[in-house]
Parts: sequence; structure tokens; C-alpha cells
Amino acid sequence: MKEYLEKSMSFSEYDALIERLVEEGKTTGPKQSEILADFTKLNFQRMNRIAKTAELGKDPATAVRSNEREQKWLIITEAWCGDAAQNIPIIEKLASESDIIETRYILRDENSELIDRFLTFGARAIPKVIALDAETMEILWTWGARPKAAQKKFFEMKENGDEKPAIMEEMQRWYNEDKGRSVQHEFSELLRGVGGRKTAGAGA
Repeated sequence: MKEYLEKSMSFSEYDALIERLVEEGKTTGPKQSEILADFTKLNFQRMNRIAKTAELGKDPATAVRSNEREQKWLIITEAWCGDAAQNIPIIEKLASESDIIETRYILRDENSELIDRFLTFGARAIPKVIALDAETMEILWTWGARPKAAQKKFFEMKENGDEKPAIMEEMQRWYNEDKGRSVQHEFSELLRGVGGRKTAGAGA
């Protein structure tokens, strides 16, 4: 996994990349189209809004601060992805509660061999978070591409034969109502599951 971390970006670099692409009317990845560029613009606005308005619950914030294992969260994403825009600001807020958790971003379509190791129900779904022990590069847990309740609703609508626009609209409604609570809860459980030793130099 070290090679992918070396190729990855910080959140500020990822954010700046999207901003530049929006100005150019483009998106990430080899496939360029007006609709994907429009999604990218919408997602950039959505990420900024969620980053400003979302609030962490007391329990998730405590779970992050209580983590004693230095981690790197490698996040596979693309700028046009709606689920990424909804979840990444919450993931960033969670990570920012800890001095020993670092987020790194890598693009899916430039690294197909990586996403193919972390498929979600057989699909290259994003965002995909791979939590690594910062010292050993052990994979501690993975998450994605959306909270379990959202995934359940997505599959139910697909099985019912709903069209893609209707599914996207309903997923947007779900995220608006959830306000990031589900992803916070799921990350809290994952962090508590790995525990870990205190990182050298960390406070008591």
C-alpha cells in the first residue's frame, strides 16, 4: 500500500484539484463529458456546504480522540461521485479530531488495480476508505461506498426497477435527512474495533 500512499494527495490538494477542474469545466478521470463536469461543480459546492454546516456528535468525536493507533486513511474517489461529495466532508471532520489520523486521497480510474482489490458487492464503488496502520501498513478496516442504511435503500430501489434519476434523487434526500450521522456512527464502531497501542510521543 506504500506505493499508493506515495502517489496520493492531501485533502487540501484534492480540494484544490477539484476547484481547478471546475474552473476549466472538467472532471477527474479519463472520461470527460458535460454531465460529469456539471456533477463535479455541484459536488464541489456540496462539499463546501457540508464542511461548513455538518456537526460531529459527541460520541463519534470521543471515539476518534480515544483512538491510540496512528493511522492513514487512504480514500479512493473521483470528483464526479455524489456519494464521495456527501461523505468526504464528514470523514475529514472525524479525522481532524485526531493528531494521529491522516487522510490521503487517490483517484479510482488512475488506479484500477487498487480499487479492484477493494470492490463493494463486486463493483468499483466509491468513496472507499482503507484504514492503514501508519507504521506497519497493516489494513485495519475498510469502509464504503456509503453508509449501510443508504446502501440498503439503494439496493431496494434497484431491485424495484427504479430508474437512475429517481434513485439519485432519493439518495440525495436520504443524505439530507441523515446529516452525516450514519457515517459518524459507523466510523466510531470501526475505530473502537481496532483499538491499538499508544503511538510514541502521543499524550496520555
